[in-house]
Amino acid sequence: MSLQRCETCSEEEAKYRCPRCMKYSCSLLCVKKHKLALSCNGVRDKTAFVSVNEFTDLNLLSDYRFLEDVGRTADAAARHPTMHSPTTKKLLCCLRNKARKCNIDLRTLPVGFTKRRENSTTFNCMENKFYWHLKLVFPHCHAEYTLKGVPDDKTLADILKPYIDPVESDPVVCQRLKIYTASPQSDVQILMKIENRKQNSVRYNELDASRSLLDNLKGKVIIEYPTLFVVLKTLKNDMVVLGQGKHIFISCYAILRYFS
Repeated sequence: MSLQRCETCSEEEAKYRCPRCMKYSCSLLCVKKHKLALSCNGVRDKTAFVSVNEFTDLNLLSDYRFLEDVGRTADAAARHPTMHSPTTKKLLCCLRNKARKCNIDLRTLPVGFTKRRENSTTFNCMENKFYWHLKLVFPHCHAEYTLKGVPDDKTLADILKPYIDPVESDPVVCQRLKIYTASPQSDVQILMKIENRKQNSVRYNELDASRSLLDNLKGKVIIEYPTLFVVLKTLKNDMVVLGQGKHIFISCYAILRYFS
């Protein structure tokens, strides 16, 4: 540690190392600066990939404690009253069956998980239509928005208009997402993470903005609700799009919150 220089000020010898991003810092001030610059919360990522050569007893102990935490969470969720409610089970089963008929593999989490608690997706039998709970992430601006009751026949372009359209977007939102509103629409790319892949092999599907939300979700695995990442092609990223073999930049904010 003493042989390392502070990676924030590059002047003093390092005294601390961030458990999350492993950056060296010399003081509390530099720790705060690095957290602000990298949107780092300083909390160690318990699910981060560790190669066999770097695996130590501490990693083993950490994994054991992580599994204990997961076990306690799952047990608490299993004991939750709503978990045993016939109405809740029936509604979730109906939702999954309706999604399956639309060629969507919708999966729900046990009670107690954040996404299960947040999800407000419903299916209207009279209209034969899904109303989705949807999350939009704009990594270049460190912003995210949650939408409720989004009809499945609405195109992605129409969904994004209130956010990145220079004319129709809200002035406050437009100011926050000005890097998007100032870019041509052809530069905007909408991605969705492919579920059920290994931690060190994250890939994304590119969605078609001109097609409806339902058409874009067909043939895909959805865990509770869709999360869409809106990126710009001209800005370099680390998100790998399936079948394209190219990389696009995403901020540490999105990596820390969504890659685990």
